[in-house]
Amino acid sequence: MFVSLYSNYRKEISAQYGASFVRKGIFTLVLGLALVGTSKYTVADDIALAYEDKEKLHEIAKAVSAKNIEQDIKTLVSFGTRHTLSETESETRGIGAARRWIKSEFDKISNQCGECLEVFYQSEVISGERRIPNPTEVVSVIAIQRGSTDQDRYVLMSGDIDSRVSDVMDFTSDSPGANDNASGVAGTLEAARVLSQYKFNGSIVYAALAGEEQGLFGGRILAEYAKENNWQLKAVLNNDMIGNIEGINGIVNNTTARIFAEGTRQTETAQQARLRRFTGGEVDSPSRNLARYIDLIADRYIENLDTMVIYRLDRFRRGGHHRPFNDLGFPGVRIMETNEHYDRQHQDLRTENGIVYGDTIDGVNFDYAAKLTSLNAVSLAAMSWAPKPPIEVSISGAVQPSTTLSWSALPKDKNPQLKGYKIYWRYTDAPQWQFSRYVGNVTTATLENIVIDNYFFGVASVSEDGYESPVVYPGAAGAFGE
Repeated sequence: MFVSLYSNYRKEISAQYGASFVRKGIFTLVLGLALVGTSKYTVADDIALAYEDKEKLHEIAKAVSAKNIEQDIKTLVSFGTRHTLSETESETRGIGAARRWIKSEFDKISNQCGECLEVFYQSEVISGERRIPNPTEVVSVIAIQRGSTDQDRYVLMSGDIDSRVSDVMDFTSDSPGANDNASGVAGTLEAARVLSQYKFNGSIVYAALAGEEQGLFGGRILAEYAKENNWQLKAVLNNDMIGNIEGINGIVNNTTARIFAEGTRQTETAQQARLRRFTGGEVDSPSRNLARYIDLIADRYIENLDTMVIYRLDRFRRGGHHRPFNDLGFPGVRIMETNEHYDRQHQDLRTENGIVYGDTIDGVNFDYAAKLTSLNAVSLAAMSWAPKPPIEVSISGAVQPSTTLSWSALPKDKNPQLKGYKIYWRYTDAPQWQFSRYVGNVTTATLENIVIDNYFFGVASVSEDGYESPVVYPGAAGAFGE
């Protein structure tokens, strides 16, 4: 009987929600009744709780404009070079002109939404570094859309302003940086245009960061600012190269993207590491569960896009602007294309042996960049409408037939949209959460006859409208912060 149920629901879920649900094992959530041995919840209840799409999120996904992104990339490319050490006084060339234009765009967006954005430059003079030997002002452009009830809780989307050619110290040669990373900045601007038309409970930060190619300086400056100002920063979505669909491996594919997410926190203490050895959490850092959240958003709201969650901080022995945030313990991921074209990255503009080198605009697919921008925008919106992720989550159940999870109540004044909480669990080798149960507005819940040793567990907060926070794994290993 169970095999028949399994087969029937596999077909049903595949037809209704797409093959990626089946491939990732998410469809097994609907078989929770058969697995947990309880009559309180029905399969239909689990489907409704797990898959009730939000029309506003579909609206946001569709509102992103590939034409706007194309125009923004063309404008950024037109500045010739955006190298961190390049011209700052010219109105038409160099990083100075580029950042002033970016700020003017954020200002324009803010003006159109009734001054809903706080737009400002953020800078620091850097010197004595291998790639910035002489004093240089590294200037990023930041725009903040304040939340209505929980202004101290933030989610962040970023792209990098600067570009480079083969010699990282060459700040005079033309360096279009169309994909790396005008695409990320253009996506961030477009996300601001779309999301500024809505009001959210939490705050959203849109960041055009400088100094990435010279040492991730813009990200470090903003991460330190967030720490010093006690930002409850729950998610950093770093977009670095979101416009290329043609890989150097010969693959042309506009249907996949990668989400890089680190494992254990850089800030983990020796005591926390020792506890994690016995309780797990190596694959359930907040960054990993943020990536799972975005992966599920892609399945539900972004047409013809399958995201790969990659269990690594970044590409092999490479880096990006989410890392400075990870270094300080903030959850952060890198969103980018799947198939890179290395002839178009960090290259002088030239043709050799019939091979064209350089990061020019003809290598950017604007529809694909819009697709990944939609993924960002929907993820930011969903998290900002959801209540704050659960805090102080703990778990118990050693040598017991059942598992109990507990957490602290969220402040009602900052989370008026809170309906209650949902427990998730999965087999320990499963990439995505498989089973779930809504338990109401309580601070402790027990899963009867679910043995703690056989699964990983987590808790998400749920709004009255059904928006969910990312899942929080119990203990320090999975905490999203207070």
